[in-house]
Amino acid sequence: MTAAPAATSATSAPLSAPHFIGIGGAGMSGLAKILALRGAQVSGSDAKESTVVLALRQLGADVHVGHAAEHVPAEASCIVVSSAIREDNPEIVEARRRGLPIIHRSDALAALMAGRRALAVAGTHGKTTTTSMLAVSLTALGVDPSFAIGGDLNEPGSNAHHGTGEIFVAEADESDRSFQKYTPEVAIVLNVELDHHANYASMDEIYESFEAFCDRITPGGALVVDIDHAGAAELASRVAGRQFEIVTVGEGERADVRILKIVPRGMTSDVTVALPEGEELTFTVNVPGRHYAHNAVAALAAGVKLGIPAAELAPALSSYQGVRRRLQLKGESAGVQVIDSYAHHPTEIAADLQAIREAAGEGRVVVVFQPHLFSRTRELGLEMGEALALADQVLVLDIYPAREDPIPGVTSEIVIESARAKGTDVQGVHSLAAVPELVAGIAKPGDLVLTMGAGDVTFLGPEILSRLDTLG
Repeated sequence: MTAAPAATSATSAPLSAPHFIGIGGAGMSGLAKILALRGAQVSGSDAKESTVVLALRQLGADVHVGHAAEHVPAEASCIVVSSAIREDNPEIVEARRRGLPIIHRSDALAALMAGRRALAVAGTHGKTTTTSMLAVSLTALGVDPSFAIGGDLNEPGSNAHHGTGEIFVAEADESDRSFQKYTPEVAIVLNVELDHHANYASMDEIYESFEAFCDRITPGGALVVDIDHAGAAELASRVAGRQFEIVTVGEGERADVRILKIVPRGMTSDVTVALPEGEELTFTVNVPGRHYAHNAVAALAAGVKLGIPAAELAPALSSYQGVRRRLQLKGESAGVQVIDSYAHHPTEIAADLQAIREAAGEGRVVVVFQPHLFSRTRELGLEMGEALALADQVLVLDIYPAREDPIPGVTSEIVIESARAKGTDVQGVHSLAAVPELVAGIAKPGDLVLTMGAGDVTFLGPEILSRLDTLG
């Protein structure tokens, strides 16, 4: 794959008329939305039409489908790109010909956060959920924060907001080291694990990257760390004694904000925490699973560091109703619930399956899994298969390539054979169109079906429900 174009700092490139290449992406569309709401003349291009593209057009953005040199407006002040955009993209080529500044989306986000009290959420897993919990709860309290999230809350276009308040909550992506450009007053690190193998060769490189992110915290600020995760605990020890306070959360006695109890209640949980002052609070988390309870407590601790009283923030967190693709209930038909999961890393897969296993009761858990990226499957395919062993039956699709070219010898068979070795009832499926019929022949009333992965497997939910409907 060709490397992403070198980017100029957003602070030196005017954002008055930005042109976004790949404007429909989760991160890019949020920035485009905020800039449009701030009065910028936004334009962009994307590979296909989508509800996100339509929502941006309604805000006044000029969005083209497909990539072509003529899509770059004459009045464009800069080009905004993500790491997924290749150097030979015709709009990049045109921008270079015209001498337009090319900036990375992380630089644009850093510019948007300037002058606000920034709260940045980082970690290998859970960033989108935790950022969303903060955005929803702070909004419910009338704080009106600005926010930029890597996923939609409930509807297209809900991944970003230009608020009137002084707080800006942002998801901080470590995949390409771009989170090192932010300057948060408060930062959260939920966990630290090896991932994004195209950019990181070892855990040492991962730790170095997270340390650089932590060093960007403003003097006197705070770092919230989930101490129950070994990688996050190691990071906390590495950055101890620096210019910021470290606040730990977790279930162990050494946590500053301690989780005393997590009580599952179907697709929700009641969580009880003890604060440093000794006060205990109980609130509801409206997504199942221990990992989501941890996310909520990290959000609580970070909000307190921004001056939000815990007694107000805890019940406000109960207003969070989930994020699209994060254990999102798509519907029920013929007594079968269909749920969509974005999980694509082994840790995420295992955590979501454990949560769904608790919610399923006597029902079975049937998973339709789509591996994401050839590089990730090469490095973690065995672990993916082992994690899928928590399901009763699994259908594994071909690898979703996203931005990558195929790697010889790397296929979904790596995952399938690993799951089979664990005794899992697993089969490979090479066509998305075949899945609804296969699931309809497997699922029984009381079962839970998960479409799982970061690719286009998400579109199968409605098709599965429709096929189940014909059997009901």
